[in-house]
Amino acid sequence: MDNNSYVAKKGESLYLIARSRGLEVRQLAQANPDIQNVFDDLENQAIVFPEAICPNGFLYTIQAGDTFFSLAQRFNTTVAAIQQANPAADPNNLRIGQVICIPQAAPPVCPGFLYTIQPGDTYFLLAQRFGTTVAAIQQANPGVNPNNLQIGQVICIPQAAPPACPGFLYTIQAGDTYFLLAQRFGTTVAAIQQVNPGVNPNNLQIGQVICIPT
Repeated sequence: MDNNSYVAKKGESLYLIARSRGLEVRQLAQANPDIQNVFDDLENQAIVFPEAICPNGFLYTIQAGDTFFSLAQRFNTTVAAIQQANPAADPNNLRIGQVICIPQAAPPVCPGFLYTIQPGDTYFLLAQRFGTTVAAIQQANPGVNPNNLQIGQVICIPQAAPPACPGFLYTIQAGDTYFLLAQRFGTTVAAIQQVNPGVNPNNLQIGQVICIPT
């Protein structure tokens, strides 16, 4: 079940679902043409929400432990913005399975690339991995709390355009070191270091792309 739909609970009708979410009954009925009576009990029936109820964001299904505050931090918005987008939702009584709108402004252009947070990630480790600084990552992600990164959260990793590689690009594999790469490709450790000034040779990451000079 995606975030554009909802499974009705016992006693819930199309009318009650619409009222509880601040929707027009007609609007919700149009999105669910197979439901003939808006007052019927729809227990266990999937209800589709029209996209129009969240035009400036996306629909989200409440999970255990969610609060407006934690959702605002996770999705780079504010509690006030979530409340404004969900006037019928009681922030003190969120229910698991309840569908709300998460408002999001258009993200600023990322001066680098977008990265999805993985378990264990910190700004310090990401700065080391991608040859940037903690300050630069913070500046590129003004709405993100670096002390509360969420797995699956997307942030911007700022990177200047890399200089042209006088050789070829290589993706780091398990066990790779500059010494082994130099031996494998007939170059030197010093030459690899020179063409990869922002890379820490003592902390190579699997999947990291570096330049091998020829």
